[in-house]
Amino acid sequence: MSTPLTSGCDWFQRFRERHQLPESYARTAERYFFPLASLIAQRCASTRPLLVGINGCQGSGKSTLAQLLVVALEQLQLSALAVSLDDFYLTRAQRQALAASTHPLLETRGVPGTHDLALMNATFESLLLARDTRLRTILVPVFSKALDDRTDTAHWRVIEAPVDVVIWEGWCLGVPPQTEAQLSTAINRFEETEDPNGLWRGFANEALCEYQPLFDRVDHWIMLQAPNFDCVYQWRLEQEQKLAAQSTDGEMLMNPQQIMRFIQFYQRLTEWGFVSVPPRIDALFTLDAERRIQSVSSPRREVRV
Repeated sequence: MSTPLTSGCDWFQRFRERHQLPESYARTAERYFFPLASLIAQRCASTRPLLVGINGCQGSGKSTLAQLLVVALEQLQLSALAVSLDDFYLTRAQRQALAASTHPLLETRGVPGTHDLALMNATFESLLLARDTRLRTILVPVFSKALDDRTDTAHWRVIEAPVDVVIWEGWCLGVPPQTEAQLSTAINRFEETEDPNGLWRGFANEALCEYQPLFDRVDHWIMLQAPNFDCVYQWRLEQEQKLAAQSTDGEMLMNPQQIMRFIQFYQRLTEWGFVSVPPRIDALFTLDAERRIQSVSSPRREVRV
């Protein structure tokens, strides 16, 4: 028998404590995220796992939402798995080689082209196989942001497949490539000074074309839409502080100046995503600067969620 999806349940209280979430998150979950989990459960097919995609800028709460949906779906007697786009970054050595051969900025993880697309495609191909196949063990990679490197395979997640729902979250999920005209103009001071000829952003844009077939496999799209890019700095700073609190030495992984530079790697496609992604979204949550949900809509289905 499935457990009711209410914020008063023990499982939700444990989840909130584990993720250090404020009391107000309970109201958000009750009003928005539990109905979303129920809707996803209704969309599950009998033949293959359902792939759910979550788009959101850095610090928007997409990782927390993905984990909440996993736990909520388990209460509904469904098996679910959350996978992050971040875990498919190229290793540091691979990015250093790419930087040496193509452009120095590609040493920094972030834009399309700094992910291991072959590994990502192979992993999802295994995860999304029909549910009537034999139980299989699948390894899902893990990337350490503290080390800025992919972990050894001994530390990868071992998944007993098939599962009912695969939840995939990432900052540029669903974002289409830009036109040559859009690429021709630098979007910030960072691009003006460090990518004056557009080689780096052109490489990332071309690489993004190769992500589209996997984006097209997503069955149900969710977006946590920030009001503007200005919020990203504060949200990313809070995210870094949380990571630091969990580290052994208690120091920030990046200082504020480093964070300010780092987020500029993401600005172009984040802002383009604000415009280009919503039309394909099934559940669009519009946020304010405090990450409070202001409205919810379903642009792709033209109905309320």
